[in-house]
Amino acid sequence: MKLLYRCCAGLDIHRDTVSACIRKRVRGQADALIEEQVFGTYTQELERLRSWLKKRHVHRIAMESTGVYWIPVWNVLEGNFTLQLVNPASVRALQGQKTDRIDARRIAEYLQYGLLRGSFIPPKPIRELRDLTRMRVHIQQDRNRVVNRIARLLETVNIKLASVASNIVGKSGHAMLRLLAAGKRDPEELAECALGQLRSKTAELIVALDGRPDEHFRWMLSELLRKLDRLDEELARVESRIEKLAVPYNDVVERLATIPGVDHTTALVLVSEFGTDMAQFPTPAHLASWAGLCPGNAESAGKRFSGRTRKGDRYVRRVLVQSAWAASRTHDCFLAAVFFRTARRRGMKKAAVAVAHRILVIAWHILAEQGARYQERGGDFFDRSRPERTARKLARRLDHIGYQVTLVRKTYAPERPPKAIIPASDCPRCHRWQLPACICLCRHKGKPKNSTQ
Repeated sequence: MKLLYRCCAGLDIHRDTVSACIRKRVRGQADALIEEQVFGTYTQELERLRSWLKKRHVHRIAMESTGVYWIPVWNVLEGNFTLQLVNPASVRALQGQKTDRIDARRIAEYLQYGLLRGSFIPPKPIRELRDLTRMRVHIQQDRNRVVNRIARLLETVNIKLASVASNIVGKSGHAMLRLLAAGKRDPEELAECALGQLRSKTAELIVALDGRPDEHFRWMLSELLRKLDRLDEELARVESRIEKLAVPYNDVVERLATIPGVDHTTALVLVSEFGTDMAQFPTPAHLASWAGLCPGNAESAGKRFSGRTRKGDRYVRRVLVQSAWAASRTHDCFLAAVFFRTARRRGMKKAAVAVAHRILVIAWHILAEQGARYQERGGDFFDRSRPERTARKLARRLDHIGYQVTLVRKTYAPERPPKAIIPASDCPRCHRWQLPACICLCRHKGKPKNSTQ
């Protein structure tokens, strides 16, 4: 087997210890020289690990992705070495040969012969933006749970606000909940808080707000509203921080937002998850495989088994599938045509995944090509690309419901030559009317300007 790196190191990382192994091939010797040592995970110990590796002229290091314990090690070593984070499944130990020392030695050996495939680790600014966008997702999920608890609490006292208002914590709903928590019980007084289109449902609101709230309900509602306000404040602070860190990527975010179904928030999530440099993903297929938005590859003995998508970046999958559903409701859109074309054969859910894959491919091209933007093909793209096939399909549908159809291609009449129009210098008014000659009366002689009399 060909040796790729003369000197490299492997790290087996745990919560409290880091087992390090250096493999160095010396000219004229059959076996590699191995040097091993165990370090702690405190900052001073990690800095000592960095110095130990530098003194031995190590340039390339591989480490396992173990929970979050690899992150501080990566942060200390980043910038001084060529780092590679590997999936533990690719360096799994043989049965009966599993110790920290053996694991580090095996990682170093695999790295020396080029048998490891590293995971994608974006640069530090992108990682910071990624932490914030993921925090926003978790805060939004917590907020949704609080809103659901408020809705269930209202049902326990037979207040049917959710049956009338689509958003019970909107501006109108929030004002009603505040009054309920303060002890107000009059349905008509509560219904007066309705704003906008909800004003037209005042009569329904009066009936829906006629419940039986008690002191325990008011205390529970006050606590939930207090928690909701705190989450709203946290969400506002996180979004402000995201917008501040996303300033260098505003142009990329704007170009990604030209894709149907992709808004500003979704574009920010895409940038924060896989960055703007597509050198890590040579083709769109590599990016789709990394995100887990491509068919699975399971085949044996010439038989193809399940094609389920593998586990990928769940944050990317979530926002892209949501964008796919939004694009499916866009008028005269190529992605909507892809959605319904796939849904006829495979169902709505698989069609959403297929459109999410297509959006990811488009995003790769926008990021890989300088200044690229989304170019709409139109909802009738497939009809225009193969008109004969579309005509036969429509004819078969009409034949099934009892119509006799004869397909005749339409012949277009030759275009007429453009008619002559009087120049604007002769008569601006007749030129504006697109007349071949002037019909205005002469100011002095009382006859047309082009008259020969």
